Amino acid sequence: MTNDVQAIPEGMHSLTPYLIIKDAPAAIAFYQEAFGAEVLTRLQWPDGRLMHASIKIGDSVLMMSEELPELGGVGPKGLGGSPVTIHLYVEDVDAAWKKAIDAGCTATMPLDDTFWGDRFGGMTDPFGHNWSLAQHVRDVSPEEMMKAASEMDMSTMCGS
Repeated sequence: MTNDVQAIPEGMHSLTPYLIIKDAPAAIAFYQEAFGAEVLTRLQWPDGRLMHASIKIGDSVLMMSEELPELGGVGPKGLGGSPVTIHLYVEDVDAAWKKAIDAGCTATMPLDDTFWGDRFGGMTDPFGHNWSLAQHVRDVSPEEMMKAASEMDMSTMCGS
């Protein structure tokens, strides 16, 4: 059986995050403001709740749906947090950081230059999802990274 349909649709990557969000429509508006998201698809359940949406941030797609506890779909606010972080590389991390913080993200790790060569910081959005923003600013060899990592003082990270 031949199939001329692409296994991975045009514009998609093989790995795509899918978020469950309480008040997903508000999250879409927030991601447009904070990260410059473009809405690609938006489908609603008959009761008006968001069934599925896909948005594009940079060159990547992020999918989401409304929290549906009756179907087992609960977001980080309902769970008391999330162990997952969405990592976003940008061209100008200082500008992107300011835009996201001004839009309502809360910093969890200060934006700073790192030993692995990125200018990097962590934040949480108003819906409970964790984000890290980064811009690669210098190339570092694996040996340099290992040496710097072994010399780190964990008590100084994340405001400890």
